[in-house]
Amino acid sequence: MPSHQIKIFAIIGSTRKNSSNFKILKHISKNIKEEFKVEIFEEIDQLPHFNPDLDQETPPKKVTEFRNKIAQADGILICTPEYVFSLPGTLKNALEWCVSTTVFSGKRTGLITASASGEMAHEQLLLIMKTVEAKFENSEQILIQGVRGKVNEEGEIVNTATEAVLASFIHNFENQFLNES
Repeated sequence: MPSHQIKIFAIIGSTRKNSSNFKILKHISKNIKEEFKVEIFEEIDQLPHFNPDLDQETPPKKVTEFRNKIAQADGILICTPEYVFSLPGTLKNALEWCVSTTVFSGKRTGLITASASGEMAHEQLLLIMKTVEAKFENSEQILIQGVRGKVNEEGEIVNTATEAVLASFIHNFENQFLNES
């Protein structure tokens, strides 16, 4: 057992308020063991557009805050939809701000793509996270297709197969931390 509470920084790829992705992260935060504290980042749309000229000694304040949250977390969760067969621009933008750093290097990360289809975005997310050297196993990444029919307005998972997949994902994600300590 870890001697401290395990801090998880959760990033939503969607900018829509109360999106299915937000609801999934809320579900995870409610169903994860008490050793974990999940902070959901809901300000992805407030990060400035990535500009390598600004990514120098003093990047924009919001970018520094975002990077610090990642660096200070014990683990990361990313839950994103797919827009036009790709990652949402805001998520890609946020990740681009981290490429010149090592904030994701070796960081235990759980990856969820929850969308109508999601296959292309999921593939891109896996590639980007491998590129920034995030640490994840196959059991810590899932694709939830047809998500709108699987999560209701109240945020409850209404599809038993999806509930089982999420329970398994949470269990596997938790165990990676609990077994490392």
